[in-house]
Amino acid sequence: MSLGLQGISHRFGDFKLGELSIEVGAGRYCVLLGPSGSGKSLLLKCAAGLIRPTRGRVWMEGEDVSQVEPESRRVGYVFQDSSLFPHLNVRANVAYGLVAQKMKAEAREARLNELGPGLGIDKLWLRRPASLSGGEAQRVALARALAVRPRLLLLDEPMSQVDRAAREGLQEQLKRLHAELGLCVLHVTHDRDEARALGQDCVVMLGGQVIQSGPTNEVFEQPACAFVARFLGVGREGVAEVDCSEICLAGTGRCDRKEA
Repeated sequence: MSLGLQGISHRFGDFKLGELSIEVGAGRYCVLLGPSGSGKSLLLKCAAGLIRPTRGRVWMEGEDVSQVEPESRRVGYVFQDSSLFPHLNVRANVAYGLVAQKMKAEAREARLNELGPGLGIDKLWLRRPASLSGGEAQRVALARALAVRPRLLLLDEPMSQVDRAAREGLQEQLKRLHAELGLCVLHVTHDRDEARALGQDCVVMLGGQVIQSGPTNEVFEQPACAFVARFLGVGREGVAEVDCSEICLAGTGRCDRKEA
């Protein structure tokens, strides 16, 4: 499974996303990295079909899905706050998509028994979301997203509500699941350590624009401008400070060079 976002542009109030294009190769783990308000989550919603961009196309496995409804795209989506159904226990939350697909009970049970131990939630089946820790809730949300066997997994800052100790465990589980399932993953974060730990590829955004993209190691080792170097917390040798205005460097505006 591969993902292509081509010429995406969308206006949300005073904020303008794009025009931008990114490609996520089959089975690659790509991280969207940038300061808060740079348009990462908005772009993720465009990929999922939750928002229809004003301009541009969304491609999955070479197929134009721009007009396809979200429920027909076979996308797994994990929100920042897990968004579990509070009135359902963990087992019912994970099974929700399977019930909606009208999967038979026996097949449903087999799928749950496959996911539960792998994500360490099989002992949580009867608990309600309100009793879960941040890390437990996100593992349940991840299991719910994976239960429907998506073609694409979209993660919107999944670690933001998780404490540091649990975060490391969740990162390891994400890496393992990605390797085992060969999923195409697009993961939004503003945490550079998280990006470096998980991403095979990295896209750095600012003000609704793509500033730099490529293999994660290359982006961190060869920042394209002073903003990227400062945001990633890496050395600026060979990077000209004059390329970036103070507003750009602060991560609060749009890239001057892109606007030119």
